[in-house]
Parts: sequence; structure tokens; C-alpha cells
Amino acid sequence: MDLEDNALGLTQDQTDKILQFQDLTGIEDMSICRDVLQRHQWDLEVAIQEQLNIREGRPSVFATEARAPPVVHDHIAQQVFTEEPPEGPGGVRGLIRYVVNLVVSMCYSTISSVLNLLLSFVRNDDRRLATDPLADVMNFISSYQTKFNAHPVFYQGTYAQALNDAKNELRFLIVYLHSDSAPETQNFCRTTLADPEVVQYINTHALFWGCSVESGEGWRVAQSVGGRRYPLLCVVCVREHRMTVVARSEGACSAEILMQRLRQVVSENEGHLAAARADRVEREVTARLRAAQDEAYAESLAADQEKERRKAAARELEQLQQQQYLEELEQEERRKQEVVEARKAMASRLPLEPSGGADTVVLLIRLPDGERLTRRFSHFHTTQDLYDFVFSHPQSPEEFEITTNFPKRVLARGTSNLLDVGLKDRDVLFVNDINA
Repeated sequence: MDLEDNALGLTQDQTDKILQFQDLTGIEDMSICRDVLQRHQWDLEVAIQEQLNIREGRPSVFATEARAPPVVHDHIAQQVFTEEPPEGPGGVRGLIRYVVNLVVSMCYSTISSVLNLLLSFVRNDDRRLATDPLADVMNFISSYQTKFNAHPVFYQGTYAQALNDAKNELRFLIVYLHSDSAPETQNFCRTTLADPEVVQYINTHALFWGCSVESGEGWRVAQSVGGRRYPLLCVVCVREHRMTVVARSEGACSAEILMQRLRQVVSENEGHLAAARADRVEREVTARLRAAQDEAYAESLAADQEKERRKAAARELEQLQQQQYLEELEQEERRKQEVVEARKAMASRLPLEPSGGADTVVLLIRLPDGERLTRRFSHFHTTQDLYDFVFSHPQSPEEFEITTNFPKRVLARGTSNLLDVGLKDRDVLFVNDINA
């Protein structure tokens, strides 16, 4: 069954639930088991409890009132079984009598329908009044069980609910309309419907719904199926995507004849249910495939959007970094320009270089790039004057310190004159870049 399950798109867990449901309920058709579980969102406990409630004669707590699906009543295509005895001899005379009786029957049915319609306007029928459909069904089942012991399992719900469940589960629905006033009813219920083979066949192959035509719910169903003789059995199933009354049996019959009729109807219409199941499976597979494609598309779209978001973030970061870089370049250029202006201003404020004399010294100054500067200073020039001279040179560092050669010491900038700090003529000084 694994290959078939894979074709149906069932998981291993769903397959196990179908097998458990089949074992516990005794329903042989795997498709019916699957449809019931699907109707209950694969909740095994809920599906089994509903089946147990039905078999114990209790109303299903899971069935909900719903609008009945439209039912096709094709009186020409549907099979009609009746136990009316043949009249007259066979041959040509029998054929003529049959045609005459058929025409008379059709005329009678038409005239009767028209008269009933006209009488309905002047005569009140309590069954036409709005009633509680579920109460009508439950009252009938309770009354039936007090009179007759053995019978197929009645569907615990309204006709609309039974139609919906039969359509959802793709099962046959057998509708039984009961009339206490019909003389054949009592014997039919005690013998035919109580026959073990009939009970087992109906419970296995169909949902079984019943009601009395004396109640509002039963009367409305009887009017819709057009039955004229009771007890009445109708078989409803999905045919060309619509619920269709495919056969009806009017009047009492033996268990053997009823089994023959049911087997014939089921055999002739099982193909329609199989086609509906295959169509449903195909739609489910298509839906799963479309969902998988949609999910894959959504994932691909999300991945593309994430990729595009990252690209946009990278572009934005690159633009921001480029902008910061340009701003830094601009700031650096502006700072350099300010330094150039400061050097020019400093050069213009330097004291004049003195001429030679006993109170002057010539200092040799070596810049970090190896360039050498020579300048004469007065003994009374300060170390600040010395620093200002070095800073005014274009090749000097922006931040620096001046040290002597030997012994090595740092000349602090300030107001101390050169004589006090111990500088002598022809001393060599070194300029050190602090930021190097």
C-alpha cells in the first residue's frame, strides 16, 4: 500500500491512522476511511467516537446543521423498483395494456400533483409547517427501535447533514421513508430490514437515513423524491459532481430481492464514486503541488528579497563609507590648509635673525626627513622662538619636540632663553615627530 499512499500524497502517520480506523470500525473501504478522517482533520479519536455514537444509537455530536447540497431527481434515468404484480397476458395485448397503464399512471400522477398543489392553498397541512428536523429524525428512530429490534444503523442527523456527509465521504446514502398507514410497512420492517445480510450490507456500503412521512422532515423529503408508495427506499450518490437519486424501491419486497436491487444499484454506480474519489485525489495532489510550488516560490522570493536587502545594505554602507571618507579627506585638506596658513602666519611673526656677534649662537637643526636648517639666534631668544622657527618651515612636523645631541635632553618650549638652557654656538638639535 506504500506506493498507493505515496501517489495519494499520504504521510506514514496518515496511513497508520487509516489502518487503525479500519480495524476499529470494521469499514473495509480504505477510501471511505480516508474521507472520514479527512473530514475530521485526521483526528483519529474524534472520527472513531463519531462512529461509536452512531452505532450506539446516540446523536452525533460532530454533525452540524448545514444547507443541503442540491439533489438531482432524474425520473427518467433513475431506476425504479416496484412489487406491483403484472396484469393481463403477455404478447402484443400485454404490451398495449402496459403502454396504456403507463400513460394512465403518468396522467394520474400529473393530475394528482396539480390537485395536491391546489388543495395545499385551501387546506392546512401541519407537516408543511417549520419543525425541528433533527427532533423529527430522533423521534422516528426512537419509535422505530421500540417496535423493531434489528435494523441497519440509522444516521443520527437531518437529511441535509446526511447528504453533506455522504457527499464529503463519497459514500452511498440510502433514504428510508416510513409510513405507519401503509399496510406493507410492518412486515417490511420486521423481515426485510431486519434481515442480517441486509443489515450488514447497508452498514458496510452506505449511510442509512430514515424518517416518518408523518413528520415535517419526512414529508418534505418524500415530496422531493416523488414517492407514491410506501415503504420507500431511495439510493443517493455523487454522479457527475452532483448528488443524484439513482434508484428508488417502492413498496415492500423480500430481503433477497432487496439485496439483489442494492447490489445492482451499487455495482452500476460505484464507478461514479470511484471517479469522484480519483478526481478528489487529483485535486488534493494538485492542491498540494500548488501549495508546495507556492511555498517554494515564497521561499525563493524571500531569499531574493533578503539578497537584495543585503545588496542594498552593502551599497548603503559603501556610500556611507565613501561619504565619510570624502568628509575626512575634506577635513584633512582643510586642516592642512589651516596648518599652511598657521606656518605662514608664524613665519611673519618670527623675530628677525640677528647679525653675528658675541651674544649670538648658530644652531644646526635636523628635521625628521633629514633636511638640515641653520639659523642664528640671540642668547636672549626663548625656546618658544626656537619652536616657532622650526614650525614655520614647510617640512617640519605639526607636533614635535626638539632634543640636544649629547647629552640627549628635550628642550621644553617656553620663556627660557637659549643661554639659560645651555645652548652653545654650532650645537646640533634634532626635531622628533611626536606622531611618528
